[in-house]
Amino acid sequence: MTRTEDTHTSFNELGIGRELLAVIAERHFTHPTPIQRDVIPVALQGTDVVGIAETGTGKTLAFGVPMLERLMAHGGQGLILLPTRELALQVEEVLQKLGGKLGLRTAVLIGGASMHMQLQMLRNNPNIVVATPGRLADHLQHKNYSLQKVTVVVLDEADRMFDIGFLPEIKRILSAAPKDRQTMLFSATMPSAIAQIAAQFMRSPVRIEVARAGTAAAHVQHEMYLVAKDAKMQLLDKILTDIPGTVLVFSRTKHGAKKIALGVRAMGHTASEIHSNRSLAQRRAALEGFKSGKFRVLVATDIAARGIDVKGITLVINYDLPSTPEDYVHRIGRTGRAGNAGRAVSFVTSDQRSDIKQIERLMKKSIPVTALPTLPPRRAPAVSARQSHHDVVRSGRKHYEFPRSRNRTHQGRHRGFRRQ
Repeated sequence: MTRTEDTHTSFNELGIGRELLAVIAERHFTHPTPIQRDVIPVALQGTDVVGIAETGTGKTLAFGVPMLERLMAHGGQGLILLPTRELALQVEEVLQKLGGKLGLRTAVLIGGASMHMQLQMLRNNPNIVVATPGRLADHLQHKNYSLQKVTVVVLDEADRMFDIGFLPEIKRILSAAPKDRQTMLFSATMPSAIAQIAAQFMRSPVRIEVARAGTAAAHVQHEMYLVAKDAKMQLLDKILTDIPGTVLVFSRTKHGAKKIALGVRAMGHTASEIHSNRSLAQRRAALEGFKSGKFRVLVATDIAARGIDVKGITLVINYDLPSTPEDYVHRIGRTGRAGNAGRAVSFVTSDQRSDIKQIERLMKKSIPVTALPTLPPRRAPAVSARQSHHDVVRSGRKHYEFPRSRNRTHQGRHRGFRRQ
């Protein structure tokens, strides 16, 4: 069953209780997004839900509000599974702000964080547990946590969790959870694994789709530039010089992200990086610095394609195309959020024309590809991979007709759209 009709215009009309409505109003949420408008009334009835919506549409409140209402009315415990640490922290922060006012406690279980602190949170008998599947599996294996009190399970960004190999853990968790629970699953795309989970572990779920799977944010301007690999840094320099505002740059590899961030700092811009080689504290500091404006540019691997919610990102740059066309949709979904305008620029090489076609086929739209002239190199101070941004000597900037070259070579071989 698919439910897409427009029937509600305010949170007051969705069947939410007075206490929670007061907290929602206090947080300045006034009008529900389409996914919130359609999911909340159905989920408040205890019905299982499969929600399909593009990124940046407010799915956290869509499942968070019904979960909070159920826990206040009937007790039990909520469990939310997410693919990345960053996304888990953001969801926990939202629910803590809403549920904390109502006396509900949250716990977040993620890799890279103190096990001791997580044990303390679990001993406090939290009402909601927000976790990544790997760390939750660790706690279950060591008998630090039991699923017996769980009455609501949410799988958020389910397709991404399946892509990165968490399907076996998710199946084990759902098998061990009480059978009479409510299950809600949210995704931006609809791979076959989601249909399998729905058939095996959900009870007659209502499918609510507010955007076709693979739909990109409506207000994003897409551009692609055909550029040689060794000229990408020059093109990045020109774009950062010409376009103001906050910029999120995606690299395919961890090494590439570090190298790009060093190059951007050498250009004179404030920048940080997020990838799996960075500690949780470093990743949180980078994200908070990006949100606060301390860093103009954040360079990230796909760990951030669905792991950050930063308002007002002006531009997303795909320094490297992602490994799948679906990941392109998620990456550019970091800009143009909540109805705002955004811009997405991708660097493509001559051997990636078929990849462009796959992206266009998924989104059902064409993207203009501009061929650039050869960009002349310019000498620049060498930046060692071991240097931090504090070590980079910022020489005076000179004006050139063409952008400047800093890093000669983009490391890494294009792998095409193959599932890793």
